[in-house]
Amino acid sequence: MPSATTRATLSRQWELLRQLPSRPPGTTSAELVARLQDAGFSISKRSIERDLNELSLIFPLERNDKSIPYGWHWAANACVELRGLSISEALSLALVEEAVRPLLPGSMLKVLDARFSHARQKLEHLSGANKAARWLDKVASVRPDMNMQAPEVPDSILETVQKGLLEEYQLKCQYYSAHNDKLSEMTLNPLALIQRGQVSYLIARADPYSDIRQFAVHRFRKVSILSSATEGLEDFDLQVYLRSDALQFGQTDKIELHAWVSDGLARLVRETPLSADMSLTPLERGHRLRATVSNSWQLRWWLLSQGDGLIVEQPTTLRQQIAETLGKAAAQYQTV
Repeated sequence: MPSATTRATLSRQWELLRQLPSRPPGTTSAELVARLQDAGFSISKRSIERDLNELSLIFPLERNDKSIPYGWHWAANACVELRGLSISEALSLALVEEAVRPLLPGSMLKVLDARFSHARQKLEHLSGANKAARWLDKVASVRPDMNMQAPEVPDSILETVQKGLLEEYQLKCQYYSAHNDKLSEMTLNPLALIQRGQVSYLIARADPYSDIRQFAVHRFRKVSILSSATEGLEDFDLQVYLRSDALQFGQTDKIELHAWVSDGLARLVRETPLSADMSLTPLERGHRLRATVSNSWQLRWWLLSQGDGLIVEQPTTLRQQIAETLGKAAAQYQTV
């Protein structure tokens, strides 16, 4: 097995070859040093020049001597295909792998599995000599809410849902509604697949209704693809749908929220505003918050999570709903 030093040298030289243009005037040694350093390789201009001279003995490389500094490039009509991944490509694949797995059709994922594996292997083998290859050890993405486990989704269910969406056919399914504790049979027109935190949602219309609904993929019990084409695709725009805040659940209409907030909460929402038009007015005690927000379940969950650090003032109906929920919760604690 090649030593770590040999692997690092080969990887550096491979990256060097990938950086060379196909025609004059070429790329200078100084420019190549900067590019390789950006890719995590610590190397001098002298080492680059030595590499280029050695590589030109076995690859069709040419040096442009017409001007100083000299530029290196591939020879005219050179037919060379450099397979493999660069450091940046390997890092990109490793970083996005977990996020894209639930969203890619199984057939496409099988094609990418080899590249994901190659990316992880390349970064692991170069981590000792290449700083960029150690980037994964220095960055992370974490969820801001409870660290709950992802629901289990059988591969057969997910693959069938993805295939129906990809090929634009209707789906016949059995779906469990947790809200009603009921199993229903329905025909769906699949429109989109969205990953929201740990849960994947199929966005679809259920025959014979025309409204767009969200179906948690892990709640499908049986799914099969019908021969009939999906209806309503031409009227659906995923980006418009996302901008409507539909994935916050509940209604998508906007309301003007007025609330008293504590000084501590005011400092937090000043850093991460609830909306572009949010304002905070200092009071003798605390602040008054105003913001245009979606009238959604997500909003109610957030309001309830603030405890005594927030009091809803307007709209009146929202204030009453929050007050009733908190009152019932407090009563439960008193009776236990």
